[in-house]
Amino acid sequence: MTRGESWFLRSAHALAAVSGLIWAWMIFFPSSEDPYSPLPHPRLPQVHAIHVLAGAALLFAVGLIWRSHAWSRLRSGFRPRRRSGATLALLFLPMAASGTLLQVTVHETWRTVWSWLHLVVSAVWLAAWLVHRIRSQAPVVC
Repeated sequence: MTRGESWFLRSAHALAAVSGLIWAWMIFFPSSEDPYSPLPHPRLPQVHAIHVLAGAALLFAVGLIWRSHAWSRLRSGFRPRRRSGATLALLFLPMAASGTLLQVTVHETWRTVWSWLHLVVSAVWLAAWLVHRIRSQAPVVC
């Protein structure tokens, strides 16, 4: 993975994670000053738009590094950080699919299913990504 690819991946991930955490906070802890507003927070549409665009950038970034970094490491048997990296690889499809399906589903039951799936998988993804990043800073002993 090149320095530019790494920077792009980290930036897209950070923006998606931060905007997702802020968006979840606005949903679960509403603070609308207008009791008749249908929105739980007045800035919810803007944060949602940022999160959707950051998710698209993250999808592109993961696709960009998939072959040169993730797939080659999984196939080669490279051991350091493999568990956290494999967890990220396995969780990415359900995270991306649930986020995409959440945007296009109109039936309320399915929106609830996709919302909870996206929330849970994204939380585990974020934890695995943090572990993967912390371990990448540690010296590798082979």
